[in-house]
Amino acid sequence: MKLLTNALAILAVSALPAVAAGPAPDARALISGDFIAKTREWLANPIVPLSVKAQNERIGNIGQAEIDALDKQWVQEREVDDKPLISATLSAPLSIYLLRIQARNLGLYTEIFVMDAKGLNVGQSSITGDYWQGDEAKYQKTFPTGADAVFIDDPEWDDERKIWISQLNLTLADEDGKTPIGVATVEVNLTELMRRSQPAS
Repeated sequence: MKLLTNALAILAVSALPAVAAGPAPDARALISGDFIAKTREWLANPIVPLSVKAQNERIGNIGQAEIDALDKQWVQEREVDDKPLISATLSAPLSIYLLRIQARNLGLYTEIFVMDAKGLNVGQSSITGDYWQGDEAKYQKTFPTGADAVFIDDPEWDDERKIWISQLNLTLADEDGKTPIGVATVEVNLTELMRRSQPAS
């Protein structure tokens, strides 16, 4: 799993020419309605809602103290060899599915992760900085807002990879389309998206 994740990171960089930062692209124009609709299509795979609902049922009554403890454990595990919480999350079927989606799109996505109703990670394509996202805009501007909420974050320059990135955040809904169950965050390689948006010569 670790080798595959590293290979994806290398692929995302090596597939693109080195570029200077330049002016920030318009993330909200690039991540258009059609792009969002296509994202929702692969997020509709049953593995996504089934995984989120299963975690909601398993830890739905978890308190803030427990959430903080899990988040602290996650951050600590990033620095050591023994990673029970991280390993369990990365080996989950949902994480494997998200990793395949990222690989299949050849550098368009730099990271994908899915959260439950509390903002805790359920599945992800790579190791996130923390386990709880509930105190961040990606969750606060989607899940509490409603089942069809979309929040596109401001673009950021990734100096290590020499690309512009932005996060597309969407509320995930139950089968009825009205009940929020979680949130998905898709980090988009805007540099690659701009390249693909250019008319073919």
